[in-house]
Amino acid sequence: MIKVLLADDSAFMRKVISDIIGQFNNVEVIKIVRNGALAVAAVENESFDVVILDVEMPVMDGINALKAIKNIQDVPVIMLSALNNQALTIAALEYGAFDFIEKPINLHQIDPLWLTMFEEQIIASTDNHDAHLGQKDPRTIYTDTQQNISPEIIVIGASTGGPKALLQLIQALPAKIKIPILIVQHMPKGFTTHFANRLNEFTTNRVYEAADGMVIENAVYLAPGDFHMELSGGRIKLNSKPKMHGTRPAVDYLFKSVASQYGQRVTAFLLTGMGHDGADGMAQIKQHGGYNIVQDEATCVVYGMPKSAVALNVVDEELSLTAIGAKLNQFVGA
Repeated sequence: MIKVLLADDSAFMRKVISDIIGQFNNVEVIKIVRNGALAVAAVENESFDVVILDVEMPVMDGINALKAIKNIQDVPVIMLSALNNQALTIAALEYGAFDFIEKPINLHQIDPLWLTMFEEQIIASTDNHDAHLGQKDPRTIYTDTQQNISPEIIVIGASTGGPKALLQLIQALPAKIKIPILIVQHMPKGFTTHFANRLNEFTTNRVYEAADGMVIENAVYLAPGDFHMELSGGRIKLNSKPKMHGTRPAVDYLFKSVASQYGQRVTAFLLTGMGHDGADGMAQIKQHGGYNIVQDEATCVVYGMPKSAVALNVVDEELSLTAIGAKLNQFVGA
């Protein structure tokens, strides 16, 4: 049984979220508190498998509670976010939150996809925590460095754990990249705006939240929430096609779009994330002669997406996040 600590200042929201979690298999809310300070005290005195924190609470907010909890023990923390605290939510991911989920807007008719995602987040947070105990050192599992790779475009896909990984990669980029980088990070509308702005603070290269019709230059482009991102004729094309793998944007839309257009001139990176988004796209990139690199299990927050690509036998290299950074800089540097 997964033991959950829930912290939210709204009595109504505490009841709603607790009742929802009570419907999940093998998950139980064993303690409920109304602010971050009480959550920290609970973690000091009791054992939990996962902590769920509201971002904004009195006495101690979710961000400071997250920091304090992480100093006590490495328990997974999922943030409950609202539309008015998107920037704080992005900050929480930097401070070590496992993931976040938007509070449901219509509490009387909650989207089944939201319920599924929330349950999967809780389960994945504990599965990942157990899997990574005693496995902290980055390692290269598989490499194929015989090819002379000179891509003209880089595409990156990520989900759970992706924001922190992407911040690390973008911060380490050369002062001026020589080819464009396009990124799909699973993230809702609005949050991607704040995340693009945050990435932009970490590099001298320009980071854009992509807009429809943008001409691709030597810059970094992040797919906006609630839109799939594709390429056509050197321009970004956004669309509202149905969700894929339960998400929009989906990595597969971007990967498949560049596969046929760029062939062997594209290199794809698939980072940490739940599910299998990006694997089919990597298969098409491989089929058209492109090059695929995934993040290794040891440095992933969740190994789901990279593992799915490995299972399809379409991966050229599987590397630690640090090694991915070095490889990325090799491709985009002058």
